Amino acid sequence: MDNRTRILEVKHLCKYFYQGKVPMKAVDDVNFHVFKGETFGLVGESGCGKTTTGRTIIRLYKPTSGEVWFNGNRIDGKLNKEQSRAVTSKMQMIFQDPVASLNPRMTVEEIISEGAKINGIFQSKEELKANVRKMLELVGLTSEHATRYPHEFSGGQRQRICIARALITKPDLIIADEPISALDVSIQAQVLNLLNDLRKELGLTVLFIAHDLSVVKYFSERVAVMNRGRIVEMADSDLLYKNPVHPYTKSLLSAIPIPNPLLEKKRVRFEYDPSSHHYDENDVPQMMEVEPGHFVLMSQKEYQAYLGDNK
Repeated sequence: MDNRTRILEVKHLCKYFYQGKVPMKAVDDVNFHVFKGETFGLVGESGCGKTTTGRTIIRLYKPTSGEVWFNGNRIDGKLNKEQSRAVTSKMQMIFQDPVASLNPRMTVEEIISEGAKINGIFQSKEELKANVRKMLELVGLTSEHATRYPHEFSGGQRQRICIARALITKPDLIIADEPISALDVSIQAQVLNLLNDLRKELGLTVLFIAHDLSVVKYFSERVAVMNRGRIVEMADSDLLYKNPVHPYTKSLLSAIPIPNPLLEKKRVRFEYDPSSHHYDENDVPQMMEVEPGHFVLMSQKEYQAYLGDNK
């Protein structure tokens, strides 16, 4: 049994959006946990529910059902002022689009300091100002940038400002929602390397949401693959890449381009057809442990077949 501290626990989380009385299941019975100091990757195609999961955890959406536990406290329900402040200061989010997430009428200093001001983290204006400049330097900008406005920066610089805003409250958990997908390819590696360096330097705990499995492999220690609102496979990063079991995971991995043109020409794409799965009402798919620490969504019949094939 792993004795590491679980900083985040998500239990049977559901988030439905309704069209009239018809529920649209964006997140459907999601379960996972994140250990203190680790990076946990949540990966899947666009529309699979991964961003909704992140926004529900951080209380931007109210869950339909289920539980979210943060630092040993349940946070999915109604919170008093003190509890709410503990969550908003100790859990921060880096959004996908830095343009949309920055107020164009505020200076960089005002943007970065807003969360710290609201939560009363620093004792004086001078201390707050000094920490804003410290954060700017930490993310590769300079103190001179503090008086400028978001439109004066490139996409990569804006995302650095968003990272500084998330770090200034000294959070226990950062939810990074596809932080590089809106950036130019040439800038993506810079921002990803920055996040990786900060993670090691500050000992950050990160829930990293992405659709690119190759990026998640580089950045995450454990990975959960999400499809149609459910987690279909979860394992240590190396284990998942060496031995993908669920057909959707195999499909995602087979779609990763290979930088060698000779090998890329021979790459075989694995097609996943969800309609080919027909389950018995009495054998509903659930997370099965196919090897230590490796969980896959499958029916009992599929599980027995897998065990038979891998004796």
